[in-house]
Amino acid sequence: MIRLENLHKTYAAPGRISHALAGVDLRISQGEVFGIIGRSGAGKSTLIRMLNLLERPNEGRVWVNGQDITQFSDAQLRDYRRRVGMVFQHFNLLRSRTVLDNVRFPLRLAGMPRAEQDARANEVLALVGLGEHAGKYPRQLSGGQQQRVGIARALASRPELLLCDEATSALDPETTQSILRLLLDINQRLGLTIVLITHGMDVIRTVCDRVAVIDAGRIVEQGSVLDVFLHPQHAVTQSLLSESGMDGEGWRDMAHGVAGRLLRLSFRGDATAQPMLSRVSRELSVDLSILQGSVGSIKGTPYGQLVVSAQGGSTALEQMETFLSDKGVKCEVLRP
Repeated sequence: MIRLENLHKTYAAPGRISHALAGVDLRISQGEVFGIIGRSGAGKSTLIRMLNLLERPNEGRVWVNGQDITQFSDAQLRDYRRRVGMVFQHFNLLRSRTVLDNVRFPLRLAGMPRAEQDARANEVLALVGLGEHAGKYPRQLSGGQQQRVGIARALASRPELLLCDEATSALDPETTQSILRLLLDINQRLGLTIVLITHGMDVIRTVCDRVAVIDAGRIVEQGSVLDVFLHPQHAVTQSLLSESGMDGEGWRDMAHGVAGRLLRLSFRGDATAQPMLSRVSRELSVDLSILQGSVGSIKGTPYGQLVVSAQGGSTALEQMETFLSDKGVKCEVLRP
């Protein structure tokens, strides 16, 4: 659905030029939830604003559904932006207007008849769970409810694409999870393509299908969320995982003085819940010590990753690795 080609964006400041984007290439498929993660100043916000040309690239192209939107006329761009919803970090609601009026606002700007505005606004308010709050004002709502109003407003014009700019950063953890569940439900129910930026790995893990890691204006790693989380290749990705409590390197301290071959075992799907290690230990006479481990789910897919010390005969150890690999478990030798 979206193809970004060699995007560059620079900003001039007295005495220097800042490179916000430096040759970004991305592909985003129809109907997926795509996450962009990075530290502050990495270029996330600039990148997502390229998707509706609130920021224009100095170089490169933005293709959406086969059309290069950087070549659109003003009229074409206005029409395109009506098909792109955007959810902001700080809600951006009109304080003097009711919830219903806030959601009606883009429909009024588009010239829709009043009766149709009301019908559509009430429809999307019901979708986000705020049907009974239509007559209230933003100050009467919690932060999570205000963000739901922002999501309803973004959905009012039936967009093909929903952009979320740090949509949960201003919310507490419990409210964040409720908003993420709502976005996931919208994606699944409407088949809506969602692109979100965040600095939180938990946000990516909960709702995204694929993720791109951005640093200093460049995409340094991208792929399925499971692959990037379980096998991070770039130092920035590894650091972000460590800061979020998903550090895969804590085993190093535990490994001192522990004998045997060190293996990192990565499970996904049904294999996560199977008693494979007990079978290996029992049938191959291999002694196993777990030095580090985590289990969880990424967008409903169970996963697990263990670092183990395996002691036994060389033949038994080779058989163990073969057995696990045949069962879909990825085995990485950390120490022979």
